[in-house]
Amino acid sequence: MKAKHYLIIATALTAIIFVAANLLVQKVFTGARIDFTENNLYTLSDATKSTLESVAEPVDLTFVYTRSAGQDFPAIRAYAARVRELLQVYESQSGGNVRVTEIDPLPFSPAEDQALAAGITAIDTNGSDPLYFGIIGRNSIDDQRVIPFLAPEREVTLEYDLTRMVARLDDPDPPRVGILSSLPGMTAPGGEGGYTLLRDIHKSFDVEPIAETFQSLPEDLDVLLIAQPPLLSPRQEWLIDQFILRTGRAVILVDPAAKTVASTGPFNMSDAATSSSLMAWGDAWGVELSTAAVADAASALPVPVDTGGGRIEELAHPLFLGIPAGDMNQDDLITADLSRAVNFGAPGAFSTEDLAATLEMTPLLSTGPSPSFIDASDAITDMAPQQVLRQYQTEPAPLVLAARLSGRLSTAFPQGAPAFDEPSDPMLAEIARAEAAAALPHISQSETDAQIVLVADVDFIADDFYIIPNEQIVVADNGALVLNALDALAGSGELSRLRSRAPSLRRMERIDRMRENAEAIYFRQQSALQDNLQTAQARLEELQAIGATDGFFSGDLEADLTEAERTELLDLRQKIVELRAQLREIERNYRRDIDRLEGTLKAINIWGGPFLVCLIGLFVWYRQKRKATA
Repeated sequence: MKAKHYLIIATALTAIIFVAANLLVQKVFTGARIDFTENNLYTLSDATKSTLESVAEPVDLTFVYTRSAGQDFPAIRAYAARVRELLQVYESQSGGNVRVTEIDPLPFSPAEDQALAAGITAIDTNGSDPLYFGIIGRNSIDDQRVIPFLAPEREVTLEYDLTRMVARLDDPDPPRVGILSSLPGMTAPGGEGGYTLLRDIHKSFDVEPIAETFQSLPEDLDVLLIAQPPLLSPRQEWLIDQFILRTGRAVILVDPAAKTVASTGPFNMSDAATSSSLMAWGDAWGVELSTAAVADAASALPVPVDTGGGRIEELAHPLFLGIPAGDMNQDDLITADLSRAVNFGAPGAFSTEDLAATLEMTPLLSTGPSPSFIDASDAITDMAPQQVLRQYQTEPAPLVLAARLSGRLSTAFPQGAPAFDEPSDPMLAEIARAEAAAALPHISQSETDAQIVLVADVDFIADDFYIIPNEQIVVADNGALVLNALDALAGSGELSRLRSRAPSLRRMERIDRMRENAEAIYFRQQSALQDNLQTAQARLEELQAIGATDGFFSGDLEADLTEAERTELLDLRQKIVELRAQLREIERNYRRDIDRLEGTLKAINIWGGPFLVCLIGLFVWYRQKRKATA
């Protein structure tokens, strides 16, 4: 056999071995990877691994992504690749119990019908195909959960959202939430006719309404939600105290100046008090709610104000606060994924001067640096912004509007269970005695680490504070704040410890600094020219106003001007033209320099590596050649 035949056979065998090895590696090491990223972006948390390994029945995740539309948006395209890779890791880590498919919902296709039917949001892309970018999750009994749109700015909670979806589909029985409230909007049967928030809670949780006359609490509650509680007896306060000590999960909304209660409307026709407190629990925890309302000029929202004479104007009102998402606690899951502001109406503030040594309070939302307290009796009225500012006395530091309280609790009733007041009705009295007899024994210390979310406002859950009336368009994350709190507290132990991950699209800080330096140079020039332009335009308007007569020379803007003024007018017009030309030139230069910078960096990124490899290769070849000739 000739040498060339051996060569052909060897080449063929090498190719076969190469293909077989790749297939074997793909089969055996599917999902295996080494994560060299700084923030371990592709390494699942222990909480996620535990959740995936415990999946008992198949969970189907359908990744919905319009590839053609996504190509026009680099951030979306990069994020889609990140989501796709993470889903593959989920599939591998679950041992096949999480099954991943991907569909491309082109217009008028069955895939688009599937996406729309599941509730995936269609994003308008200005003329091209709509962009679908979400995830549909289903289990074996056709329960469904959906992420309607995977916004890149929410990447920090991507793993949490996916893990929560899998966990809920694997265990479809929703957590039980007990709701105790004096607000009609939070007590509507089945959520219908109440606040939008109440309806949303019903969609995600098994809701157990707690009557104002309760003599016991359901033992199987996962979380207790208290919103502007009614007047409670010592026995009822003790029951809540004992529930929190045993379960350690509660969301409490209290308010020293509940404006929605004081006003009139479909949800406000009740005997609910305009103020509330943390009652005996606050004393035991060392947390105090202010008796005065909080105003904050820095966070003031524009609200319609009657300025007299039948005129309604939108003015910044210090009693109506909009806390931006960027100013919230970014290290807590409850607030880390909020992308919009949370709006408050005359909230209170929490202080912890006497906080128990076993507890830690972490602020979630705070005011700006210079808030003020306003008397609650005034705050619940229709105070004008000017009236608030007249009472404004700056506090030395930001005030805490919402916080997470964690740690070991002590009872607010060290003497034990208070006696209960027997109802006058004999039948109700008998039921109350039976419930009292069945009550669990009194405990003085918490059985588990508590997780309590406190919010110093109840107005913010009313629809008017975050939803456009009659349109159901959400403009603030008020509802999301409460839902996130309930979800975080009601989740499994592993899931509740899952924290936000760093975004995959890291900023190139050195490049950003170079860009900022270039911007600074041109923006300084631009600013100086714009100042000159504004001055010239203002003087031009003055001269034109002199000539704007209504008499014989009406329409001749130069008729009433002196000769010097006419000359000045012509010079100003010419100067304005020149200034505008200079501004356009500056803009062109800035754009050219930025493009040059980006082009240089792109060339370095594309060709720098190959050039370096070639250079090293030439160096090695040169050294070997010298050794051979030596």
